[in-house]
Amino acid sequence: MIKLEIVKGDITEEEVDAIVNAANENLIHAGGLALAVVKKGGKIIQEESDKIGYCPPGKAVITSGGNLKAKFVIHAVGPVWKGGKYNEDEILYSAVRSALLLAHEKNLRSISIPAISTGIFGFPKERASSIILKAIKDFINEFDGKTTIEKIRVCLYDDETYNIFLKAL
Repeated sequence: MIKLEIVKGDITEEEVDAIVNAANENLIHAGGLALAVVKKGGKIIQEESDKIGYCPPGKAVITSGGNLKAKFVIHAVGPVWKGGKYNEDEILYSAVRSALLLAHEKNLRSISIPAISTGIFGFPKERASSIILKAIKDFINEFDGKTTIEKIRVCLYDDETYNIFLKAL
């Protein structure tokens, strides 16, 4: 049975098989969570991302975790918020699903996901929380008993976001 947990904390400190990085499509980790991941995990994460080169919005790619406690970083590219008229909801859902499918394909046991697109990409947190949680719940409903994943954590950095996700749950 897959366990879903909502936690408040620093995702770069998570003791899971993989953390999800909220990445941009060029995989240049120069700001927000992506910069924090590379600062703590080391330049190897950026070097491996450079070799991949590109990831379209709504998809995810994987690199090693460098010096992080997590063995892997799954770089999920969410949408930049443009008012909700450019399939942002569908792209966010797809980014979360892609990250979970990658963890499943790699036979990982645990993954920690942030509030993708709600930082510098400007996606409204209330709206994002319901989409991210729906993508996770749909994955659990589809794959429970058919995957090595045992634990999905949603790791949120601040009280405001944490409370929004708890309410949405």
